Amino acid sequence: MKSLITAALLSLVTGSAAFASVQPIPGSITYDNAEVMLEKAPAGSTFFHTFANGDGRDVREIYKVNADKSVSLVNRTISNAS
Repeated sequence: MKSLITAALLSLVTGSAAFASVQPIPGSITYDNAEVMLEKAPAGSTFFHTFANGDGRDVREIYKVNADKSVSLVNRTISNAS
């Protein structure tokens, strides 16, 4: 019984983590499944990318450099000013 409950909880957590990930939008570096690879950035480092979205608000994204030098979108904030 414990193993069944544990398996159910792990499935829930795994599904929630995938659902909660930040998805690229137009203007994001990784939008439209772009394969971005950085040559000189150390794995684990982060960097910002800022752009204006379609309604004039500023979008600021944080990317993380993975061990294979690819990048992952980890956070996004959108300004309230328009």
